[in-house]
Amino acid sequence: MAEITTTLVLLKTKNRVRAGIICLVLSLAFFSCFNLKSQDLRIPLYTGKIPNSKPNKVKEKFDNEYKNALTGITVPDIAVYRPTREFSTGRAVLIFPGGGYWIESIELEGRDIARYLTTIGITAIVVKYRLPSDELCLNKHEVPLMDAKRAMRIVRAHAAEWNIDSQKIGVIGFSAGGHLASTLGTHFDYGNKSSLDTIEHFSSRPNFMALIYPVISLKDSVTHPGSRKQLLGNNPPSKLIEFYSSELQVKEDTPPTFIVHATDDKVVGVQNSLLMYRALKEKNIPTEMHILSEGGHGFGLASKSQQVGYWTTNLKLWLESLQ
Repeated sequence: MAEITTTLVLLKTKNRVRAGIICLVLSLAFFSCFNLKSQDLRIPLYTGKIPNSKPNKVKEKFDNEYKNALTGITVPDIAVYRPTREFSTGRAVLIFPGGGYWIESIELEGRDIARYLTTIGITAIVVKYRLPSDELCLNKHEVPLMDAKRAMRIVRAHAAEWNIDSQKIGVIGFSAGGHLASTLGTHFDYGNKSSLDTIEHFSSRPNFMALIYPVISLKDSVTHPGSRKQLLGNNPPSKLIEFYSSELQVKEDTPPTFIVHATDDKVVGVQNSLLMYRALKEKNIPTEMHILSEGGHGFGLASKSQQVGYWTTNLKLWLESLQ
């Protein structure tokens, strides 16, 4: 209390130098309190041979055109960002960056989101999942979901160690990452207790989902063609289109869902979110949807647009309303 009083007195003086020093100290304290730094730790999803992968010489790199997006991901992992223990809400969110299943927007839709989530007391986990590729994968359409499930199990296995409530672990996904998040939310399992791998004992079910301008349907008239082609190939069978169209896979135990989409999105049509919202409501899944009048596609935190940026506040309030 004495420190706060001293700060207020100093700020009332006309000494700009001293006031500037105080501002710097307060800023450093803020960043220290909320843990706004690089990830605390990085954990590979698999030890030993990575399942459903082919021998290759591909190296992970940043894409030449999209400099903050990764390609050539052959070793999937999670990067964990944690708030201070005193500030933690016990909630955790796995983050799936988008990129049409051919790149991953690891900064805009990954690390930036993680840093924000730690400021509201949430442990954030950026999932670097493998991208579907015939060159790298045996059955490419299975790989993103396989990695998403594994990431969720690992977080649950470490919940107590990381000061997380194992029943408050959700997912957030952007664009194609939103498709992956919704796929996990509709195709999870409750674990395999007979597995020799103890990580596989844990459930892969998210306790909640946040879908931000997501690809949802893989039907011709609705889908983002590039994402579907990357995941399923040029002429996918109808059973795979149906399996990966999340609006057709909603069940009674699909987790509560928060959705944000802009009406003027020219890349992934807002119809994707509308279909998902309708499917969730038909199954009486608690759902909140925000349709923005503008914002386009790929706005991330939308720090340059106050109106679009409100979605993060709405997400925070929605999370606080969950039981």
